[in-house]
Amino acid sequence: MSTRETEVLSGIKGVIFDLDGVLLDSMSIWTDLGARYLQSLNIAPEEGLGDILFSMSMEQGAQYLKEHYLPDKGAEAILKDLQELLKDFYYNEVAAKEGAAELIRFLKMRGIKITAATSSPRGHVERALERNGLLADIEVIFTVAEVGVSKHSPDIYDAAAKYMGLRREEVLVFEDSLYALKTAHDAGFKTAGVYDGNGEKDQEGVAATGDVYLRRLTELII
Repeated sequence: MSTRETEVLSGIKGVIFDLDGVLLDSMSIWTDLGARYLQSLNIAPEEGLGDILFSMSMEQGAQYLKEHYLPDKGAEAILKDLQELLKDFYYNEVAAKEGAAELIRFLKMRGIKITAATSSPRGHVERALERNGLLADIEVIFTVAEVGVSKHSPDIYDAAAKYMGLRREEVLVFEDSLYALKTAHDAGFKTAGVYDGNGEKDQEGVAATGDVYLRRLTELII
């Protein structure tokens, strides 16, 4: 642990973990889902399909697949199939990020409260966390769907801080996405930018925005 990493924990009484790309090694599915689906139908996906679909909502992705690959199938039916594939991935396949359990144990030993904030469906992430032995260590999970606004707003982080009874400056937010990291940082939370090879392309931005940048979660452990 460097001096910067030591300093970022000074005064911290609670943490908010993003889940996808931070505690769960799940980001690959968001670039792989369309290709997986087409391959299950014995259809060869175009090169770069994952990059095309990554910035789209699932509804937009389903429409793209209909227009480019499945003109005889309804977009709603494609969307339902994609949602089932995604559910199966979280329920049965996704693993914890390396060092996740160790970092959580370290924080708990320091008496730091642990919460999570996610853009993914509650049922998916809870099942993935439970299967990987992490769910019981997280006091509460807040979801974008339930809070009602995306992570472009600090509302979800404020909800977690309020639950913990802490001020923004007493809370460390872990995020791998630059836009979410900026939201938390600009709102006055301490922030840890987390590297994920399947996620954010602008790692320089993540490193510059976070109060600390972690290529591995265990870098924060003394």
